[in-house]
Amino acid sequence: MNDFLEACRQTIGTPHVLIDADETAPYLTDWRRRYTGKARAVLRPASTDEVAAIVRLCHQFKVAIVPQGGNTGLVLGSIPDDSGTAIVLTLTRMNQIRAIDPVNHTMTVEAGCILQRVQQAAADADCLFPLSLGSEGSCTIGGNLSSNAGGTAVLRYGNARELCLGLEVVTPQGEILHGLRGLRKDNTGYDLRDLYIGAEGTLGIITAAVLKLFPVPQAQRTALAALRSPDDALRLLMLVQRRCGSALTGFELMSAFCLTLVGKHFPHMRLPFAEEHTQYVLLELSDSESEEHANTLLENVIGDALEQDIIQDAIVASSIAQSKSIWDFREHIPLAQAAEGSNIKHDVSLPISSIGEFIRSTDSLLQQAFPGARMVCYGHLGDGNLHYNVAHPEHQSNSSFLAQQVAVNRVVHDNVQRFNGSISAEHGIGVLNRDELQRYKSETEMTLMRTLKHALDPLNIMNPGKLI
Repeated sequence: MNDFLEACRQTIGTPHVLIDADETAPYLTDWRRRYTGKARAVLRPASTDEVAAIVRLCHQFKVAIVPQGGNTGLVLGSIPDDSGTAIVLTLTRMNQIRAIDPVNHTMTVEAGCILQRVQQAAADADCLFPLSLGSEGSCTIGGNLSSNAGGTAVLRYGNARELCLGLEVVTPQGEILHGLRGLRKDNTGYDLRDLYIGAEGTLGIITAAVLKLFPVPQAQRTALAALRSPDDALRLLMLVQRRCGSALTGFELMSAFCLTLVGKHFPHMRLPFAEEHTQYVLLELSDSESEEHANTLLENVIGDALEQDIIQDAIVASSIAQSKSIWDFREHIPLAQAAEGSNIKHDVSLPISSIGEFIRSTDSLLQQAFPGARMVCYGHLGDGNLHYNVAHPEHQSNSSFLAQQVAVNRVVHDNVQRFNGSISAEHGIGVLNRDELQRYKSETEMTLMRTLKHALDPLNIMNPGKLI
């Protein structure tokens, strides 16, 4: 293997072939710090040609590759196993914005660009790139596309897949697929782009992408509504969609317990209601006409919801600062969960009409099997994506509850399947959900995925052991 590493040094430069333990450590532990793998080396190429040259070397020496972006994933998709035989290929040096076309409403960026930087570059060009995640200050576009990231604006703009028009990809053989076309219509055969989006680096390495941009809204308005149940939240969703149409860009459901945890661990954050309610919805409108029109639209729909007894109370943000404080409640839920202790996470999607019954029935099944378990349930209700997380009972130690993860997963995921849902909405499969995928996908689907994997990567060097 010394020959392999020496060839890598000649290809990308000695400073960018990391083998020292202190230098490689940040690339080997997952974001939640629950697993640390091993790697032969961490390689830091600076261009697509360098990525292709490294992949050709890996193909020649039969060395496995673990592509990595910002390493913010939650399913161990970008962490090597403990064999120490793979290399981690990080694309963070590939962070250039190659072009912005405000007329075509597209931006061409390299895979290592931080999402927040892409958002800002779009804003500087008087455009909007709407993908928004809690990790947007550190996650990268390549990782967003490889996991088909979702976030808070899927209801209006779609997942990462819908925000991408073209890709540049290095194949497992080290060839370059030049597909950076900013076309909204291109009916010329198989859609190769869609093969790589959501594939978690198992079919090739995304090195650049053409992203869709949108006009900047003239106004954004945010409200926080208090409700009795998830069913009332669905009634509110239907009302707002009927009255506001595509202006509705965010619709987030949060249980009372979620925000109780936020208040417990962040005492300066207090809900602006006189009493506690069972559920809360954060909703946001993006208006293309004017601030006055946005205000009227939101205030009228909130007024109608109160009159129809759909919601019990609400506040409408009257400034950017107030809007940010409302979003802070939603964004602090994962931080509050972490402060409370490790929990068993589920990122599921369901038919929107089934969400109320799913929450009720799953809550009940878990209480029967694990008395005292505390459900931290929140998510993007408008697109059917729930983060249904389960925290340990107060009388039980965190570690002993985590030892029951397989059993907890079985209750939750079996019920997801009963409602014709998906066990992964936006986090991906990686290693943590790999066995679950095989349990819930049909044999036909698994066979087709394995066939694609073998056809494109017969040596199985692209992120082996992930997804399938």
